[in-house]
Amino acid sequence: MKGADVMVQCLELEGVDTVFGYPGVAIVPFFESLSHSEKIRSVLVRYEQNAAHAASGLARTTGKVGVCVVTSGPGATNLLTGIATAFADSVPLVCITGQVRTDLIGRDVFQEADVTGAAESFVKYSYLVKDVRDLPRVFKEAFYIASTGRKGPVLIDIPIDVQQKEVPSFRYPKTVNMRTYKPTVKGHAVQIQKVMKALNQAKQPVIMAGHGVMLADAREELLAFAEKFDIPVASTMMAIDAVPSTHRLNLGMLGNNGRRYANKAINEADLLIVVGCRLADRAVQQPSLIVKDKTVVHIDVDPAEIGKNAFPTIPLVGDVKSILSDFMSYDLPAVRRDDWVGQTDIWKKELNYHRDPDPAYVDPEGFIHMLGEMMDEDGVYLADVGQNQIWSARYSVIKKGRFLTSGGMGTMSYSIPAAVGVCISNPGRQVVAVIGDGAFQMCMMELDTIQQNHLPVKIVVLRNNVLGMVREYEHYAYADHYAMIDLGRGPKLDKIAEAYDIPYLRLENMDGAEEVIRQFLESDTAMLLECLIDPDDLVN
Repeated sequence: MKGADVMVQCLELEGVDTVFGYPGVAIVPFFESLSHSEKIRSVLVRYEQNAAHAASGLARTTGKVGVCVVTSGPGATNLLTGIATAFADSVPLVCITGQVRTDLIGRDVFQEADVTGAAESFVKYSYLVKDVRDLPRVFKEAFYIASTGRKGPVLIDIPIDVQQKEVPSFRYPKTVNMRTYKPTVKGHAVQIQKVMKALNQAKQPVIMAGHGVMLADAREELLAFAEKFDIPVASTMMAIDAVPSTHRLNLGMLGNNGRRYANKAINEADLLIVVGCRLADRAVQQPSLIVKDKTVVHIDVDPAEIGKNAFPTIPLVGDVKSILSDFMSYDLPAVRRDDWVGQTDIWKKELNYHRDPDPAYVDPEGFIHMLGEMMDEDGVYLADVGQNQIWSARYSVIKKGRFLTSGGMGTMSYSIPAAVGVCISNPGRQVVAVIGDGAFQMCMMELDTIQQNHLPVKIVVLRNNVLGMVREYEHYAYADHYAMIDLGRGPKLDKIAEAYDIPYLRLENMDGAEEVIRQFLESDTAMLLECLIDPDDLVN
């Protein structure tokens, strides 16, 4: 048995069924061995970064660890943005890179790059494997680290000669015992008691839900807790799908680009329960003001996040799912807060956005809301980065499905490759990616991956022929002096779709939008829908 065979067996024993990657000589021994596996499907993406995004889509919708594999040098460095994107959003990945021979490391040979050093600031941990006998232990530890505590990517860099070396025997460890890595799962009983006492005394509580809720698979627990104690829920962009959009307690997204009434409710709350949220600038621009004159509970599996941006009254470290379950089992009766919830309903009406779109174009608000209403109940909506992301976060309708986007890193061109991972790992589930025309041109090569694998991914391109979010910033900050945002006429998307044998639809305004969306969603194949957007339309 060679090292490459050991790598494949390790993946099989971890229950991996799909690997996304792009080969090169330094990783060919692994892919050669993988081709003989009857348990793992290998998916060839068209650009290395997209292997990580596809693995992210799989991980975020299945709860499994996503796996991506690329070659050394430029293959590995191309992967780095995908790794950083996963790290910023705490997505569990195992990222495997090929490396030059161990005796050549450090000699600046062809396609050598210090990928473990380059990735140091945005991985949970990294390994450079120089002894083939270490592979089973390294893989076992990598999957454990990626999937426990605050989840995230782990990098394994494996020289080609390690993949080619023979091993006398193979034994995969049953357990992991790392002295320096002991993540906390159970919340401290005394702190839980303090939270419940504060909740019993609160008149105007609000829950701030972050991505930690989704990573812990705690949507049901969060909703049950909110309903039992009648607590309105505001969410970060990464947790828009934590509570159904139409639920009476849902306040929508908070923050600079969020709902004004969500921000208002948080400001007026006397108890703020922060659940799996790091209180970063996009959600809370001035954390010191948010915590003023209120009791703040901060629940997070990562103790480093508690107190980093704002000091809570009651810190509580542990797994969100476990802690919410403890809350529900605590001896405290259910309550109704009709006056408080009624007040938030008034703010929803008074502080809502009022847009005046040009009828000559597609209205992003109307279109996205209609699209969400017509999607399957468990459909997956993937928003890219830019104006389309903000419109999607505000106006999409999430029932029991998912809303995925790149929140922490804000990586353009995330949505389509992530949709590949979602679609492959969730057969039969409706998958819709919404993307701007700028980001589309960064990843349109993945249409070939979609077509090759017969994936019914639905893609909406919101087209305004500019880099819309940058143009909007320049509108406000530079008095309409625009630089480096004009995309020109851009590619003819009908021709692009035709080149990849993907059906194409076009919507120039809202006339007949419902019928076009119906045709778009009901197709049993991939589909590309181009929507013309007013370049002067703004998110704020």
